[in-house]
Amino acid sequence: MNDMQPINITEAAAVRVRALLAKRGKGSAGVRIGVRTKGCSGLSYTLEFADEKGEFDEVLEDKGVTIFIDPKASMFIIGTEMDFVEDKLSSGFVFRNPNEKGRCGCGESFHV
Repeated sequence: MNDMQPINITEAAAVRVRALLAKRGKGSAGVRIGVRTKGCSGLSYTLEFADEKGEFDEVLEDKGVTIFIDPKASMFIIGTEMDFVEDKLSSGFVFRNPNEKGRCGCGESFHV
């Protein structure tokens, strides 16, 4: 991973983001990653379509996708890997964050 990148995106995540952007049916600048207060451990990741760059967003272009990082999330996600995982029972984006000190039992939230 490039030391300057706050987040690393796997090929599986990039493929899924490209597919979601194509299915959206309207032009998007990319996707925005953020964190919000939620759950029993305190923070959860957010991922949403971004129509434009926010004034203070950090921008990462990797594997054919543009990722905007909410400035409030930057300090929580440095070094994180974003992946997309599919198995027999579920599918979704997975964030592997070396800064996490713990997760709640249901996996919905984390703390650093």
